[in-house]
Amino acid sequence: MGLVYHMAKEVLKEIGNKSREFYEFVLPPIDIMLDDDSLFVTVDLPGFDKKDIKLRINGNILSINAKRETDHDGTMIWHQRPHEVDKKIRLPIDVKEGEEAVSSAKYLHGVLTLKIPIKSGKDITIE
Repeated sequence: MGLVYHMAKEVLKEIGNKSREFYEFVLPPIDIMLDDDSLFVTVDLPGFDKKDIKLRINGNILSINAKRETDHDGTMIWHQRPHEVDKKIRLPIDVKEGEEAVSSAKYLHGVLTLKIPIKSGKDITIE
């Protein structure tokens, strides 16, 4: 029984690792909504601390980087929650440059919400 148990544990661990890799590639779910003067981006990032999330806007590319440490005693053999998120999102509009690129960023209950002002005086095309 010891050998079968050990083999089953290793197989489940490998399935969990592949599953987590898939979720790290596909996730996080992102919603983008356009208002008259702002773009609202909502990103699901459960399990991360606010201090572990890094945001950057370069041109119309929003980069989201988050990394968390796992603190467990080694008994957990299967989980799908990602340890790291490295996502780049092309925003459908031109955003303001510099300090005012994001007017507000809130992280509450695992959901990150950004309010990004749009450039004025230019027609907006959504891709």
